[in-house]
Amino acid sequence: MLRKTAVLAALGALILGAQTAEAQVEPGGWTSDSPGFNVQQKGCGTVNNLTFTLSCSNSSGEQRAERRYTTYTGGTHQFEGSFRIVSMGGSRISLKQTFRDGGSAGPFFLMAVERGGRLYSVEGGATIASGATVGTTVRVNTVNQVGKTHRTYINGSLKNTVNSASGSYYDKFGAYRTASGQGPITVVWSDIQFWKK
Repeated sequence: MLRKTAVLAALGALILGAQTAEAQVEPGGWTSDSPGFNVQQKGCGTVNNLTFTLSCSNSSGEQRAERRYTTYTGGTHQFEGSFRIVSMGGSRISLKQTFRDGGSAGPFFLMAVERGGRLYSVEGGATIASGATVGTTVRVNTVNQVGKTHRTYINGSLKNTVNSASGSYYDKFGAYRTASGQGPITVVWSDIQFWKK
């Protein structure tokens, strides 16, 4: 009985390992990472574990409900997570961000959603993908190869590539009102993972 339990445990570990490796984009050479984070809540933004809500329709002021992860410098860093919009009365809400830190601190890549499901890059307005409608689960991967490129994948397909300068960065996700946006919105994130190499 003990041997059977050990075999089942080993098989379970192999299956879990295969699922984890399968979930990554750009496979090869990744090491699992576990950066710490701070919860950020401003204005009408609230965070309840992985549920992020902007409860008001304000079109001014800072409305934020996010997780802000630890800063990294150099290397290649991958974020993976899935989001599902539960309700959305507003539009133009940032869901995933990669920020510069240090001497060049500020927004670098912000992916927002419009009512109707269009995902777009806040810097420049380019469409990233469509189909991020209420109730639909969407998987997001960002790969920041510091000093080279920052790549965004939606449901495993490469959708956006921008130059990435040398320096320090950090990941954020949740719900944040862009300068031209307003709530309300409730979005649930799941399956959050990080890797580096």
